[in-house]
Amino acid sequence: MSVLRRVVTRTGRFLIKPSVEFMGARCFAYTGAIRRLFPRASFNQSRSWCSDRPADNLPEVRLNRLEGEDNGIVEVLMCREKARNSLGTVFVSQMRELVSSLHHDAAVRVVLFRSLVSGVFCAGADLKERAQMSNFEAEHFVHGLRSLMNDIAALPMPTIAAVDGFALGGGLELALACDIRTAAHSAQMGLIETTRGLLPGAGGSQRLPRTVGFAIAKELIFTGRRVGGEQALKLGLVNQSVPQNQTGDAAHQEALSLAREILPQAPIALRMAKLAMNRGAEVDITSGMAIEGMCYARLIPTRDRQEGMTAFIEKRPPRYIGE
Repeated sequence: MSVLRRVVTRTGRFLIKPSVEFMGARCFAYTGAIRRLFPRASFNQSRSWCSDRPADNLPEVRLNRLEGEDNGIVEVLMCREKARNSLGTVFVSQMRELVSSLHHDAAVRVVLFRSLVSGVFCAGADLKERAQMSNFEAEHFVHGLRSLMNDIAALPMPTIAAVDGFALGGGLELALACDIRTAAHSAQMGLIETTRGLLPGAGGSQRLPRTVGFAIAKELIFTGRRVGGEQALKLGLVNQSVPQNQTGDAAHQEALSLAREILPQAPIALRMAKLAMNRGAEVDITSGMAIEGMCYARLIPTRDRQEGMTAFIEKRPPRYIGE
């Protein structure tokens, strides 16, 4: 039996090293991934965002930390109104910096991505800006965009995308990078890159088939078709679809309701469950069982596990602290 090994790159991504024989199958080393989910910072920490920006230099992406009973829910607000939240260089740079900060913020239990621009979630590529790029610059930019979507997908806590309007191209790829998606019936979603002589280049060609199945994904990508919220629900593209309301934020309200259901659960258990599912989906089931076992073992010594058992015996709601 070979020795279990792990390698964690400087960016926090995981490289698969030679595997070990485990119950007759190949088991990959994910212990480094598990350890990364236990930052030294306390779960009571908080971090402000954009508080020092001048009034005439408003951000295109910013954070909203909910308070009171919703403390622990953080909203990523996309507010590039003039360009319908299109993925320009400034927008992408600010989103990357913000997502990086969330990776290490133990106070965050649920992240909700939403738009403050009426009728649109994210319109996809900034084609006017892209037209000014050389071929090399365009390829380099899309590589960075793909990396950003991977960073969103790798956030350790549950993530929800609230789609209250258009989510096209890179906008849908952003939503696909989240764990859960809600949509208004009136929303329009599609990977339309083939209508522009391209293919989905920020993860869409990989995440859409894994979400709706390969046959449906191929149909949607080959045709560049857009689907509404109700059809997206039938296809399994979104988790919930609701009628749009007068304020235009029905999907956000539904996402917030889901976030409030998630919020009371043990935060370390949520992170371990996400890691087990995401990593397990990449390997055979026997290796996935081994990953589940390693994640489960990390929860045994936590104070939250003891609190869960005590609360059950005492017939009261548990009070989890993330330790």
